[in-house]
Amino acid sequence: MTRAHDEAMGYEPSMSDRPRRRSFTADYKLKLLDEYDRCAGDGDKGALLRREGLYTSHIVEWRRARDCGALAGLGPKERPSRNNPLAAELARTKRRAEGAEAELAKTRLVVEIQGKAIHGLAGCRPPLCHEIVAGPSVDVGADWRFRARRKA
Repeated sequence: MTRAHDEAMGYEPSMSDRPRRRSFTADYKLKLLDEYDRCAGDGDKGALLRREGLYTSHIVEWRRARDCGALAGLGPKERPSRNNPLAAELARTKRRAEGAEAELAKTRLVVEIQGKAIHGLAGCRPPLCHEIVAGPSVDVGADWRFRARRKA
């Protein structure tokens, strides 16, 4: 099936294996908007849209771009390449960093909870418990609660 805009788009009638997104030139869009605005009879606008394979949303979007003076907005939009290796590496690195930060936050929370649990079990004030648990010369063994009470 050939459409009127096929020539404007440089479209070849042979079907490819993979569908290709349509893009329209600014001249084609302006020409179609003029033709759409000139339609006066019942069903003329719908017939035009069917003939060109377009939707009213195309007309609305192109009209807004034309009215605000953005003729550059009527041209095909530049899309970022999907196969950029640097962008993919950056995205992987960001995801890895975010995962590491989340893991660090969990670890800090666990350490904080463990510290509060030790303070509660030892029955001592926090500085003494830190000396018992983290002190370099103190061996924390099975009787650590007994030593904590004795020092307090």
